[in-house]
Amino acid sequence: MVEMSKEILFSRVAIQKRVKEIASQISKDYAGRELVVIGILKGAFIFMADLVREISVPCRIDFARLASYGTGSESSGKVVMTKDIETSIKDRDILIVEDIVDTGLTLQYLVDWLKERNPRSLKTCVFLDKRKRRKISFEANYVGFTIDDGFVVGYGLDFNEQFRFSPDIYIINTN
Repeated sequence: MVEMSKEILFSRVAIQKRVKEIASQISKDYAGRELVVIGILKGAFIFMADLVREISVPCRIDFARLASYGTGSESSGKVVMTKDIETSIKDRDILIVEDIVDTGLTLQYLVDWLKERNPRSLKTCVFLDKRKRRKISFEANYVGFTIDDGFVVGYGLDFNEQFRFSPDIYIINTN
């Protein structure tokens, strides 16, 4: 087994506060409209659940699943869609919710994929933004926290399917 240490980066209290702030802004931006919220599985499901419970406009929910990591901590650079959405998004307001954006490749792939279906609007909301790792120019419309380089787990984010359940965000170091 790999030896690992972890230290808290964001507490559940800080996370809850920030989720409410983002939801408030989204609610203002989409006032009087219905929003289709598309979560990227598996990592975004906890953030998305908390977020939609705080959004005050009507929301429809769907999920997509994309892969670029495999079992390691580095992106493979190749994005593969393993589950497409089931909702028609033509002429609808779309919000993609993702746990973390680092290289930008996965989110850009999904944005391009969904734009082909002619939504009225399409924006992105990411819980964590790791700007130092960008391989392409990509800016999310809503960002929870910006972080430096490092591997993080908790609040939906995992390392080999471990730590996803933690209500806090930790940075981990493998020795």
